[in-house]
Amino acid sequence: MSTKPPTSLTERRKAATQLDIAHAAAELFAARGPHATTAEEIALHAGVALRTFYRYFRSKQDAVSPLLADGADRWRALLEAAEPGTGLLRALGTAVEESLAAPDEEAAAALERTRGLLRAAADDPALRAVWYRVNQESEERLVPVVARLADGRLEALQVRLVAAAATDAIRIALETWAATEAGVAGEGSPAALALRCLRQLLGGMGELSADRDQ
Repeated sequence: MSTKPPTSLTERRKAATQLDIAHAAAELFAARGPHATTAEEIALHAGVALRTFYRYFRSKQDAVSPLLADGADRWRALLEAAEPGTGLLRALGTAVEESLAAPDEEAAAALERTRGLLRAAADDPALRAVWYRVNQESEERLVPVVARLADGRLEALQVRLVAAAATDAIRIALETWAATEAGVAGEGSPAALALRCLRQLLGGMGELSADRDQ
């Protein structure tokens, strides 16, 4: 599915409906698990007709993709806001920290929804496939953003490696955190784990070492 910001009123309504369905699916999956949840129940919980559900999604597991993609979009938007020539490692770290922070109840609830989904995905290959697909799509969209921030300092291969490492840092951090009872902030939180992953995954790229001092 496209993650471009909707422009027309129709597109905005469509995106809002998709997100409503995604929230309903996430709540039911976290409470009952995907196996005990039907598409009909998700549609009812979201307040839409079943035909509307299938207009937007091929399966019940696919219904959570807008919710997962929304988090990836916020992280990418933070990077896009950085100026070209900004220290890349610093920009990545700042974006990771801000996107996974929980400054209020809404942000904390969003992280807990993700935890519930990832726990549900442990026993559902189809739901895991949606999670991996969203991450793959996020990585692909991150490549031109990294290239712009690198401002010619990295080769095309290195740009792809940075995009892959940054995406995996967040994915692994969230998966690791979801398997624990750690809080949404502080030690063991998604932000703390993601920063640790990012530094370890990108620590061997000498071209980024100068960014630490910028």
